[in-house]
Amino acid sequence: MSEQERTWKCARCGVPLKNTRVIFHYMGRDFGHEVPACPRCGQVLIVRGLAKGRMAQVEELMEDK
Repeated sequence: MSEQERTWKCARCGVPLKNTRVIFHYMGRDFGHEVPACPRCGQVLIVRGLAKGRMAQVEELMEDK
């Protein structure tokens, strides 16, 4: 089962996560991305593909500036 096919639940609240647009802050810059988040407490899940893919690319670009 792939990461996209899983139904993730919040470890704290026990409710299913819902895709939510979240604003990330890094090195004084902001960027948004839709990620699974708990609708109750707001805890987000960063899946491996996002962390090693797009987020790593953004970090590299920002650190090179």
